[in-house]
Amino acid sequence: MSNVIGGGIFIVPAVVAQLAPSPAAMLGVWLVGGALALAGALAYAELAALRPQAGGEYVYLREAYGPLLGFLAGWTSFVAGFSGAIAASAVGMAGIMGRFVPAAADTTPIFSVPLGFVSLTLSPQSAVALAAIVGMSVVHSLGLGPGRVVNNLLAGAKVAVLVVVIALGFSLGRGSATHYAEGGPIALASWTFALIPVLFSYAGWNAAAYVSEEIRNPEKNVPKALLMGTGIVVVIYLALNMVYVYAMPLAEFPDQALRIGDVAVERLFGPGAAGAWAAASIVMIAAAISAMVLAGPRVYYAMARDGLFFPAAGRVHPRFRTPVVAIAAQAVWSSVLVLTGTFDQLVEYTGFGVVLFAGIAVFAVFVLRRRRPLEHRPFRAWGYPLAPLFFVVASLLIVVNALRESPATSGAGLLIIGLGVPFYFLWRWRN
Repeated sequence: MSNVIGGGIFIVPAVVAQLAPSPAAMLGVWLVGGALALAGALAYAELAALRPQAGGEYVYLREAYGPLLGFLAGWTSFVAGFSGAIAASAVGMAGIMGRFVPAAADTTPIFSVPLGFVSLTLSPQSAVALAAIVGMSVVHSLGLGPGRVVNNLLAGAKVAVLVVVIALGFSLGRGSATHYAEGGPIALASWTFALIPVLFSYAGWNAAAYVSEEIRNPEKNVPKALLMGTGIVVVIYLALNMVYVYAMPLAEFPDQALRIGDVAVERLFGPGAAGAWAAASIVMIAAAISAMVLAGPRVYYAMARDGLFFPAAGRVHPRFRTPVVAIAAQAVWSSVLVLTGTFDQLVEYTGFGVVLFAGIAVFAVFVLRRRRPLEHRPFRAWGYPLAPLFFVVASLLIVVNALRESPATSGAGLLIIGLGVPFYFLWRWRN
């Protein structure tokens, strides 16, 4: 839940409101998007129970299609998927902290080191972001016990904040139910197009699969975590969007694109609630960083164990029993992205790639059932074959649309993914 609930739910509703300018249509998009996320979670649950190993889709792609495709998925996760998202979240958290400590959001350079195309620039804001990355990485290096405590506390606080906002928004908030009856005509093409940003907001539903090797009774508990976590997020997203509509007319959503959560809280509870919401936002972002710091290194650990990453990343600390080198490698690269300011571009360029690899991983359910029909499967995806096929087709449409609508951005993403090929053969040759 920590990995899913991030900045998307506070920004994307404004985009969806433009494409589906009716409360019913908008909520319908979030419901269908949630159904897609659940379909993906069901498929991952089968794969995780079949191969309860660290690494998530890296393992599933390797098993179904061979090591190269699995490596490219892991490479994308390291270069941008996890590291870029961690860097972006840390910088965003520092910006919000500036509301309480102005120096935390100060972007004035302290010093800068030019490196050709980019420069390493340290500012007070980037220093706060680096502290958040290093702090979370240290916590999750000290063992699953400390990491679990911090992660669960932050996740619990995040969900509690949203549940309180939803409950008080409807019971005590100064909103209006008449907003639900407003709206304009809906074009089917626009409504379908709105699924793209919604699915990006649900991204991260597969996080539990990355740590399946370290979960007790993974054949039972990983599917439970995937399905319960994703289901709860779907309910929260639907309820939160209903609160947004209760707080303000749908037509006003686009005008508040970057701060729709702030505006909704102010409309419901008054200006004095804005500070409390900002403080809660820091906790919610910290929870997302914690979840990504926990999940990402398990991918690089699995790659290193197969000889497809730096060998040290495949080692487990003898005392803490965590992949400390993989965690450190992710922290270093995330920090470099913070200092160079390139994280937004990387996340934007490779966003469709994350959807692409998830779709291919879900299709691995079909591949492995056909290739190994007699292998014991502790969990079988509900709704097979329609549910996973539904997810695969939707993922394919999103990728095709990204290539058509943003060829330059998507082309840059394909180039970044393709840069992993020579590294794959280099590590294969070295090992």
